[in-house]
Amino acid sequence: MMLAFGFSSGLPYALLLGTLYAWLSEAEVDLETMGVFSLIGLTYAFKFLWSPLVDKVRLPLLDRLGRRRSWLVLAQAIVGGVLVVLSLLDPNGQLGWFSLLAGTAAFAAATQDIAIDAWRVDNADETATLDLLSTVYQFGYRIAALAGGALALVLAARISWPTTYLIFGLSMLAVMLITFIAPDTPRPAEVEGPGELRQAGAVAPPVRATALAVVGALWGWALITVIVFMVRSLSSPPELRPDPTEFIQTYGLLIVIFTVIIPAIIAAILEHWRKTGRHVLTGTVDDGGTAGRALDHGYTALILPLGELAGRLRWASILVLALILSYRITDGIWAPFAYPFYLGELGYTNDEVAIASKFFGVGMTMLGIALSAVFFAWIGRMATVVFGAITAAATNLLYADLAVGGPWLDVFGTHSGFYWLVGQFGADERLARLMLAISGENIAGGLAGAAFVAYLSSITSKTYSAVQYALLSSLTLLVGSLGRAALGEGIERMGYAPIFYVTAGIGLFAVLLSIAEWIRERRSTPPPGDAVMAE
Repeated sequence: MMLAFGFSSGLPYALLLGTLYAWLSEAEVDLETMGVFSLIGLTYAFKFLWSPLVDKVRLPLLDRLGRRRSWLVLAQAIVGGVLVVLSLLDPNGQLGWFSLLAGTAAFAAATQDIAIDAWRVDNADETATLDLLSTVYQFGYRIAALAGGALALVLAARISWPTTYLIFGLSMLAVMLITFIAPDTPRPAEVEGPGELRQAGAVAPPVRATALAVVGALWGWALITVIVFMVRSLSSPPELRPDPTEFIQTYGLLIVIFTVIIPAIIAAILEHWRKTGRHVLTGTVDDGGTAGRALDHGYTALILPLGELAGRLRWASILVLALILSYRITDGIWAPFAYPFYLGELGYTNDEVAIASKFFGVGMTMLGIALSAVFFAWIGRMATVVFGAITAAATNLLYADLAVGGPWLDVFGTHSGFYWLVGQFGADERLARLMLAISGENIAGGLAGAAFVAYLSSITSKTYSAVQYALLSSLTLLVGSLGRAALGEGIERMGYAPIFYVTAGIGLFAVLLSIAEWIRERRSTPPPGDAVMAE
């Protein structure tokens, strides 16, 4: 089941944020217009903004399917249906509808990810552990990346793009049918439900109303800002479209501060007041009518998830936040420069990059994911997280060596027999050098990626799994986006090799933070409540 969910999560991302550009290119859509389509990727970065709805709202007619399945079925039906409809449209003649539907599918796919991440946390147990589910999820995701990337290109060359998207749309609908038989967990009793929020010892309603007004205003501003940006980008003529890079640099950090940092501080203060008896009720009060119930439900959706996390981790929240922000930063900021490095700087051909990156590279990523499963069982989750951070930082040195001709890669490749082995399949030494560098990075990426998903899942509470996981995972996407402009400027000034040494150094921060978090977890007692911290 987790394999199918991983596939359904990875397929829309590959088709909508990667392969779609190949279709648009063949349809001779101009590059500036294609750039607008990249904006739909923001739905993944800001998905936490509507995660409270996925966690709390009961969908009419579908709610009987279960807390997570109801949202999964809806999202998968939308994604599959949109892919089928896209196969019936002409990107050139119906570009407006094409972009609108692609954006709708991306929104539904990001919503599906919220539900899948929550499902994984909710259904983990002693048999199907978080480590195992996270590894299987990564396998499914990478299979989908291969299918929606390389396989889609092969199919399109033989049966056309519309037919290819029709096939993958039907594949999403097939996964939807599997979702109907997936197990689901019942909605847990609210830890701080509307009833308990009105009892003695709870934070007083006027204080909660003030806090909710502040947090609600911050989240509302963030939602409106993102929506206005998307509408302006999709509806304005090219000369009036806002710059997405400038938007991320200007508003990305503000959105994180306004929707995560400040609400977390407010939630921590309220939790401290509740525990110390300040600004709390001295007796049970009524529910306050419709307005009071709305206050309690809003407080439960927006503030309690952060309050639970801050209350459980306490001062360790700072360490955890720093680790989340830094763990995948080397991958996040480097990814957009991969093809310019391979094609422009090193002069490899499209076919060579496709062989090394899309086919061989995906296989190495799968190997890294498999290794993570071995390490989870052998040395434990946090040790694997530390090892993943070390390898992710170290593989930047492979690219630094590749940028100056690959002398050390050649030494290893020749003496290890790697060059001879790939040479049996027709690769010359130059291509073998690229394959060796990519294999190192992708093995490390697969290992670190699976370890990081397992770690994030482990610090997430089952009660608030959708909101907490969406918040934590979105931070990794945003911080990578914020650092790309500086990295690009650095490459222009110093070249690629020095920058790879810099990114390797940045990766050392993640290594140190991972070790510190490992020590903290070993010293701490098992957290109360239902936090999933099985090691």
